[in-house]
Amino acid sequence: MKTYLKILLPAVFVAAFYSCESDDQQQVTTMNRLVLEDNFDNPGAPDSNLWDYNIGDGTAQGIPGWGNNELQYYTDRAENVIVEDGVLKITAVQENFQGSGYTSARILTKGKFQKTFGRFEARMKLPWGQGIWPAFWLLGDDNNGTQVWPQIGEIDIMEYRGQDPTIVLGTVHGPGYSGANSISKSYDLMTERFDTDFHVFGIEWGPDYINYYVDDVLYNQITPDDVPGEWVFNDNEFYIIINMAVGGSFVGSPSSSTVFPQVLEVDYVRVYE
Repeated sequence: MKTYLKILLPAVFVAAFYSCESDDQQQVTTMNRLVLEDNFDNPGAPDSNLWDYNIGDGTAQGIPGWGNNELQYYTDRAENVIVEDGVLKITAVQENFQGSGYTSARILTKGKFQKTFGRFEARMKLPWGQGIWPAFWLLGDDNNGTQVWPQIGEIDIMEYRGQDPTIVLGTVHGPGYSGANSISKSYDLMTERFDTDFHVFGIEWGPDYINYYVDDVLYNQITPDDVPGEWVFNDNEFYIIINMAVGGSFVGSPSSSTVFPQVLEVDYVRVYE
């Protein structure tokens, strides 16, 4: 199957209401028109027509540790990122490499696929262990470097602390609500773990709302009323990032009990409108 696939079917919009909390009524728009699909059918490197790489420890980008005190050096080596058996595998390895103690990978669709609004989802099996930090997220276009984070906006579809294998978070960052002041909510599987099976992580994003899902469960909605600063998610195009960090302020450093290598597995990525 081709990585980039457009299906010319009419979009179907269905309004419904769900409640994550007793006072949190949420409108859901079902977006069914598939505009991008990568099933990772072709073994080897990720499809270069869709995916690019961030390389290094962030120093070249002016943000050593990628702005979060992370410990890994990102590469495009097969040891760190490969498609095999119908699955994208991002692997964190403990090794001395270019001055860092760990390697991993971060792939992105910047300049290749960018979009405003839609349903973005990925089916993933997460790693496990203290200090392991995989994420599936969207970042706003920087207009050739003329705008910077957090003004460009960030939508974290799935963030996960490896030491908490039942919990994921959905978060937005923008001007006045970034970093430790971001707007976030967690989802807890309770009786299962994210490292033992695949789960679908997604958002449905439209004008003035972002709805967060795990599998078929809607667990959060964020709107302009929920953020203390400017809502920067209505006009800009955003691109997809999938990565696995090691260490950093969000998760802490790996411990002696953390086993390496750790693997983030992605069965598919899809976008609908």
